[in-house]
Amino acid sequence: MKYKQIKTKKIYEEIADALIESIRTGELLPGEKLDSVQALSESFQVSRSAVREALSALKAIGLIEMKQGEGTYVKQFDPEQLTFSLSPAFLMKQHDVTQLLELRTIIETGAVKKAALMRTDDDLHQLREALEQMKLAEAHKETGEEADLAFHLALAKASKNDLLKALMNQVSTLLVETMRETRKVVLFSRKASIRQLYKEHEHIYKAVMARQPEEAERAMLTHLKNVEKLLSDVSQEPAGQSEPQ
Repeated sequence: MKYKQIKTKKIYEEIADALIESIRTGELLPGEKLDSVQALSESFQVSRSAVREALSALKAIGLIEMKQGEGTYVKQFDPEQLTFSLSPAFLMKQHDVTQLLELRTIIETGAVKKAALMRTDDDLHQLREALEQMKLAEAHKETGEEADLAFHLALAKASKNDLLKALMNQVSTLLVETMRETRKVVLFSRKASIRQLYKEHEHIYKAVMARQPEEAERAMLTHLKNVEKLLSDVSQEPAGQSEPQ
């Protein structure tokens, strides 16, 4: 029998997992200040660079905040919603990205249909604001990933289903972290791709605004299929071939 190879965790992941567990169990409370990097390094018996990597990872998923000149503090969160392991967010391979996009398709096509029926004027305002941020990002040659994430989270919010919103928040965070880890978000660094993505988001917005659930679903499906293709193309490119166009 051929057994699947077991992958060992990196040191910073083990540190991060230990801190996450302390937060989940209440050993570390919201607002509590963490020990210094030096103190954590000595406690875990690891290098300071490993501790810094772990803290950066926890900051990226919103569990801690770093205050300049003051230190690092635990943020308020809902323990029930912290269900994803840290590892997938930073170690995902192309196969995992494909499965994540499949999951997003299942979730978001349903969410956008519901949003088209349930959205309020405030929801439309948030969606439009995210679109404007995308356009500004293009003009300033920025990635626009935060605006993209805000748009999809606003759609989930507009569905008026709190569980769907919470799940979408987790999946979207995983996707953004994966894109940051793989090729420094090459997808968003290409100007042509940014323009196309903006048009796709605008199409979704117009369908939601017009209360057209079927059209909103089609627009979302088209968008996610295009994202999957772009990510697949990026993963197959030789190193050095992903310069901005």
